[in-house]
Amino acid sequence: MSEGRAAPAFDPADHAFMARALVLARRGLYTTDPNPRVGCVLVRDGEVVGEGWHVRAGGPHAEIAALRAAGERAGGATAYVTLEPCRHHGRTGPCTDALIAARVGRVVAAMRDPNPRVAGAGLAQLEAAGIRVAAGLEQAAARALNIGFVKRMTEGRPWVRLKLAMSLDGRTAMASGESRWITGPEARRDLHRLRARSAAVLTGIGTLLADDPALTARDLPDGIEVSQPLRVIVDSTLRTPPAARILQQPGATLIVTSQVAGRRADRLRAAGAELLAVPGDASTVDLDTLLAALAAREINEVLVEAGATLAGALLDAELVDELIVYMAPLLLGDGARGLAHLPTLTRMADRLEVAWRETRALGRDWRITAIPVKGACAARES
Repeated sequence: MSEGRAAPAFDPADHAFMARALVLARRGLYTTDPNPRVGCVLVRDGEVVGEGWHVRAGGPHAEIAALRAAGERAGGATAYVTLEPCRHHGRTGPCTDALIAARVGRVVAAMRDPNPRVAGAGLAQLEAAGIRVAAGLEQAAARALNIGFVKRMTEGRPWVRLKLAMSLDGRTAMASGESRWITGPEARRDLHRLRARSAAVLTGIGTLLADDPALTARDLPDGIEVSQPLRVIVDSTLRTPPAARILQQPGATLIVTSQVAGRRADRLRAAGAELLAVPGDASTVDLDTLLAALAAREINEVLVEAGATLAGALLDAELVDELIVYMAPLLLGDGARGLAHLPTLTRMADRLEVAWRETRALGRDWRITAIPVKGACAARES
């Protein structure tokens, strides 16, 4: 699609077929990392002749699956695909070459690929081959489905989703640290789905020592296939016990620390942990550097399940992209522990603002989704 051309007009049938492609793309929600979730529908003379979705990295892309299903009927068809077809050689061959070889007549992409290796080049190749192309149909929905992939490709950071569970008066645990269970079973099952879609789950050493969590994705609906997320522990002085439950689970555990040598480090490696050195001091590590390192490992989405200290540090550094707050109908009192440690907030002008996105009932609890408004304080004072 040439630059400067007016935005294409889409009819109701276009919207309906792209909506179907998005449904297909969601089937890869838990399995495609580090690749994006993509669906494709091939339509000829108003009839669906083939459809497919990307199941996992290394497997056929959505377009290839749809073309195989359509066979010779792909000739002259319109391909509705939730992400611009790739034109480079990765784990699989270019989808653009396959679409051209199949002689499709039109390709409609929900959004351009943010990957610099594609970034409009796929559509340009198709157009040069005589195929009509258009982009931008249901773009917001396609982007939301791959929000972590988009951020990693454009900013070199994963999408950071901070999960918090609190009482009605904003408390996360009793003064003793007791916190099981603030929320009900429906909220806890929802959390496991968030873990399942995340490439990494991040926690701090305080939470690890207090709760000894497993941080695995479990208790999922039947039929959901999932690889366990990478478990990441922020532990600057290597206080993680080698016998910690997190090290006994399937999948990998990464301990982020400022020191990777010595007897503690050797014992943790022997217990199966990988250690990653990140600049820091005795209390923390540089969180921005940590997120960059996770992006370099092709981590698209990070779920943070941590205590007030790490949660507050991430919020204060404006490194949180999305807040998921489970609120239970309980009162824990003034002596209970707070939601996030934010000692730098001393004036009303310093407050952190969020934009509401969604509120949903989960059994007796509420799930609140919000987006931190980054730079809001600076904007008020300028």
